[in-house]
Amino acid sequence: MAEVRIAEGESFESLLKRFTKRVQEEGIISKTRRRQHFTKPSVLRKKKAAAKLRKSVKTQRKNA
Repeated sequence: MAEVRIAEGESFESLLKRFTKRVQEEGIISKTRRRQHFTKPSVLRKKKAAAKLRKSVKTQRKNA
């Protein structure tokens, strides 16, 4: 859980900026989006294989 304490005389905008940075660093939003819907393990494997294939094709085009 991200926690940010307000400093003496700190504005709300700077506090909010520090909070969003902390949340981003901890990956809370990405975890939440990933867990929002259940994805079957077989679908995860297929997505991972497709991403790997796209990446290898992309690197082959770069090297050619």
